[in-house]
Amino acid sequence: MACNKIDAGMVVKMFLAGAQNLEAKKEWINELNVFPVPDGDTGTNMTMTILAAAKEVASLENPKMPEVARAIASGSLRGARGNSGVILSQLFRGFTKGIQDYEEVTVPILADAFTKAVDTAYKAVMKPKEGTILTVAKGVAQKGVELAEEGETDLEAFFGQVIEHAEYVLNQTPEMLPVLKQAGVVDSGGQGLVEVLKGCNDAFLGKEVVFEQPERVNKAVSDGNTMPVQQEADIKFGYCTEFIIMLEKPVSKEKENQLKAYLESIGDSIVVVADEEIIKVHVHTNDPGLAIQKALTYGALSNMKIDNMRLEHHEKVIRMAETAQTQEQPDEQAERKAVGFVAVSMGEGMEQIFKELGVDYVLSGGQTMNPSTEDILDAVDRVNADTVFILPNNKNIILAANQAQSMSEDKKIVVIPTKTVPQGITAVINYVPELSIPDNESAMLNEIARVKTGQVTYAVRDTSIDGREIHQGDYMGIGDQGILSVSTDIRETVFEMMDQMIDADTELISIYYGKDVEPETAEAVCAEAESRYPGCDVELQSGGQPVYYYIISAE
Repeated sequence: MACNKIDAGMVVKMFLAGAQNLEAKKEWINELNVFPVPDGDTGTNMTMTILAAAKEVASLENPKMPEVARAIASGSLRGARGNSGVILSQLFRGFTKGIQDYEEVTVPILADAFTKAVDTAYKAVMKPKEGTILTVAKGVAQKGVELAEEGETDLEAFFGQVIEHAEYVLNQTPEMLPVLKQAGVVDSGGQGLVEVLKGCNDAFLGKEVVFEQPERVNKAVSDGNTMPVQQEADIKFGYCTEFIIMLEKPVSKEKENQLKAYLESIGDSIVVVADEEIIKVHVHTNDPGLAIQKALTYGALSNMKIDNMRLEHHEKVIRMAETAQTQEQPDEQAERKAVGFVAVSMGEGMEQIFKELGVDYVLSGGQTMNPSTEDILDAVDRVNADTVFILPNNKNIILAANQAQSMSEDKKIVVIPTKTVPQGITAVINYVPELSIPDNESAMLNEIARVKTGQVTYAVRDTSIDGREIHQGDYMGIGDQGILSVSTDIRETVFEMMDQMIDADTELISIYYGKDVEPETAEAVCAEAESRYPGCDVELQSGGQPVYYYIISAE
C-alpha cells in the first residue's frame, strides 16, 4: 500500500538513520579526499555535524514537527565543522524551514523543502563551486520538483528516484571538477550527502536502524578545544595496535572470523577489514606481540603502528591542567578590552607564538580536527572584548568562523580569512591598536595576500595529480594552489617546493618544523636555506604541529 505522508515521528527515525549511516561510512568518505594527505576529514566533519543535531533530536520526547525542525537546524548549525559540515548544516537549515509548519510531510512539501535547502546552502558559500556537495543537493531538489510536478504522491517511489538521481549526479562530479577526475574519485561531500539520504530511506522502508548516541564528551579546556576525557582506570588494554597484513593468498570468511575471534580473546576495539590482497587490523591489547605473531601466519606486515594509550592519557591530563591555568574564562571583574583575538592552531610551538603576539585565546584545530561553530563561539565568549578578530588559519575552517560571526549576539566578530598559520601570524603582527577596526581589517587582508605558504607531508595512497605520479609514502610539498614537489627524499621535497615559492621579491623565509622533526635536522634545513637564498632572512621556529613535517612561508 502506497504511503503518501510522514509525521514528525517518522522524520525523527529517518534523520537518525541518516546520521547513523553517515557515521558508518565516514572513514571511506575521508579516503575520497583528492590530495592523498593523512588528514582527509570530510567524512569526519560531516559526521560530527550531523551527530550534533542527532543528539538533540534523539533527546526529544513525542515531538511535533516544529520541535524536530528546530533541533535539526540548531544542532547542526552549532555543531558544524569544516566546509562540508557547514554546507550540510545550511542544507538542514533550509530543509527544516520547508517542513516546520506542517504536521505531516508529503511529496510537494518535500520538493519545496529540498529547494529551500539548496537556496540556503548556496547563499552561505561566497563562491559556490559545481562538482561538489552543492551540485548533488541541487540535483536532489530538481528531481524532487520534477516528480512533484508530474503528480507523484507515493513516497517510496519518490525517495527511490531522488536517491537514484543523486547517485547519477554524484558520478558526474569528476566531469565537473578535473581534479576529481585526475584523482579517480567522486566528490567526498556529495558522497556524504548520498549516504545520509540512503540512511533516511532505509528507516522509511522499515529497516531496523538503531541510532547510537555519540560517546559522552566532557567539556574540558585542552589547548582551547573540546575533547573526550577517559579515566586511566578505564583503559583496560593499553596499546592501540594497527597494521596491514599483505596476504600470501586470499583468506576465507572462516579464516577472517578466526582472526577476529583471536583478537577478541586478547583485546577489544577490534576492526578487521579484508579483501583479496590485504587485511587491515586495529586492536587495543596489552600485548601487541601476540597480535603481530598471529598476523604473521597470514602474511607479511606493513604500516605498523603501536601507541601507548596510558602514556598518552598522562600527557593529555598534564596538558589539560596546564592549559586550564592559562586559558580560563574571562575575568568578569577585569576591564573589558576594545579588541581581542582568537586564533586556530595546532602544536605547542605554534600556540606559544600566537600567545606571544598577543592572541587572547588559541583554539586547538587545523587539518586533522576542524573546530565546530560552537567551539569558535565558546572561544569568543572567553575573550573579554567588544570586538573579536578570528583567525581560522585553515581554508576548511573559514565557513564555520563566518557562521559563528552570524550567530554571535553580544560581540562584534571580524573574520580574517587566513588559510594558513603563517597568514594568521602575519595578520596579528600587522594589527595596529591606533587604527580603526575597518582599517585594521583592510590592512590585515592586504598583508596576508602577500604570504606564500608551503607544507610538507606524506602521501597515504597512490594517485596522479597535476601530471605528478604520487606513490604511498612519498613526501609531498603542497603550496597555496596545489602540489609543488614530490619525492622519496624529504630534503629534496622541501627545497624543490621552496624554489617555486621564492622569487626576487621574497625578503623573509619562516620555517616551522613539526613534532616529528628533530631540531638538528631542522637546523640543517635552515642553514641550507640561508645558503641557497642569500638575499632572504631565514627564521626557524619549533611549531610542534602534527602531520606536517614543515610549514614554510615566504614573504
